[in-house]
Amino acid sequence: MRTALLQSSGRPGSVAENLKVLDEAAGRAAAAGAGLLVTSELFLTGYAIGDDVTVLAEPADGDAADTIARTATRHGLAIAYSYPERTGDTVHNSLQLVSADGTRLANYRKTHLFGDFEHEHFTPGDQPVVQAELDGLTVGLLVCYDVEFPENARAHALAGTDLLLVPTALMHPFQFVAESVVPVRAFENQIYIAYVNRVGQEGESEFAGLSTLVGPDGVARTRAGRGEELLLADVDPAFLAASRETNPYLRDRRPGLYGPRG
Repeated sequence: MRTALLQSSGRPGSVAENLKVLDEAAGRAAAAGAGLLVTSELFLTGYAIGDDVTVLAEPADGDAADTIARTATRHGLAIAYSYPERTGDTVHNSLQLVSADGTRLANYRKTHLFGDFEHEHFTPGDQPVVQAELDGLTVGLLVCYDVEFPENARAHALAGTDLLLVPTALMHPFQFVAESVVPVRAFENQIYIAYVNRVGQEGESEFAGLSTLVGPDGVARTRAGRGEELLLADVDPAFLAASRETNPYLRDRRPGLYGPRG
């Protein structure tokens, strides 16, 4: 499955403008043969926008979700987009996957919040593994800081995830996460990882870019620079199966040696 990674901060503070940016990117991705488009963290609203992130939060089936479903249908590709999700008085940092026919396939709420801003504005989710089937692949969802905990990626691997989607807002000076941690997570768990970052300056935050799609061999299939970019790379199920045979980490595990002890 050809996968498109939209490395962009969109237009922070404007949902309407970000929906336009997403629609334009979806058109370019579909024209290039992509079956899936993935955005950066909190693409719908912007990340470093203070209290506005909660003001602009919407339910999973809100107006923006309906617009994105129509965008997916119009261009004929699935879209995974990150947004602040409102449920009553609670706001989550969420990622929703919509199919090419506009069906909402999965919605994940970030389980590990990063920094004072996120702890002030969001409630962490409590479901560590959220998956959906897409074009013969089991697609898993995480958000940013989540992938820096090895337990999260391993839980997905054990649950059968083939492609792990990770929108992020990775800031300087933590670019080693994109350059080193993410490839290791892909290799040690024998999965593909699509890691999609923001770029530029928002408030006091400077985002590092360096979005990538990494294979189960730990090798980047594509890697962005520091500016806005639409990346394209293929997820190959046959290569994934062969890599898992060559590197049988999950089969060779001995969890009794390092699991919880009484």
